[in-house]
Amino acid sequence: MGIVGTCVTLVGVVVTGWFTYRGTRTAAAIQAGPAAEQTKFAVLEATVRRVDEENGSLRGRQSRLESLLRAFAWTADRWARQMHEAGIEPEPPHPLVDEYNRTGV
Repeated sequence: MGIVGTCVTLVGVVVTGWFTYRGTRTAAAIQAGPAAEQTKFAVLEATVRRVDEENGSLRGRQSRLESLLRAFAWTADRWARQMHEAGIEPEPPHPLVDEYNRTGV
């Protein structure tokens, strides 16, 4: 009877250990799920914030460049008028300049 009791106890310990291992692993997976999602969300938020800052910077630079282009076009047009008035025929504009003068883009 003692050997049977020992075998039953041994099997019980092994089965209990196996269930404990499974439960611990499942609980860890359940707890890691929200933490992993929070980490992914934090990375996404940081990325969006960085891209927004870069876009703001690029928009500012683009606006400044467009202002500079308009000022230069106005200045070049004034110089061309002065040359015409003085009887000097200026060189024809570059095709890109001609396109800009026609379309504004």
